Amino acid sequence: MTPRSRILGIDPGSRATGYGVIEKCGHQIGFVACGTIRTTYSDLGMRLLDIYEGLRAVIDRHQPEVAAVEQVFMAVNPASALKLGHARGAAVLAAMRSGLRVHDYAPRLVKQAVAGYGQADKAQVQHMVRALLELSSTPAQDAADALAVAICHAGRMVVSGPEFSS
Repeated sequence: MTPRSRILGIDPGSRATGYGVIEKCGHQIGFVACGTIRTTYSDLGMRLLDIYEGLRAVIDRHQPEVAAVEQVFMAVNPASALKLGHARGAAVLAAMRSGLRVHDYAPRLVKQAVAGYGQADKAQVQHMVRALLELSSTPAQDAADALAVAICHAGRMVVSGPEFSS
């Protein structure tokens, strides 16, 4: 019997954090859920709390075994990069406090994994995520990016006994 693994992909953002849950069984991947955690607070601390609590709820609902999070890219604006780093920290903390092992992936690697090109644009990533998961509609950008992170991790998983590792 081929082991199954449920993977949570996270695309952190300080105002909108995308999440995507897929299931891998052998070489097959399947869609479970996706969405966006949106926060409207102006206070960064409250936004981080929304991200943390929103992801904890997703984890409780969908019970993934592992999380994959996109790394912070170098933004032109240092203040934006710092806020993105805080959002990523809240996401990693939510996953780890839920007992999940967290894996980090560079945006270029994620794009390469789903689109075959490390400089693919958002529309290409959305299109390929829809095709790879055989979805009837195109997910929102943040959710598609999170699904792409999960797909990237699924492609890098190696079976080693009863557990998966990467």
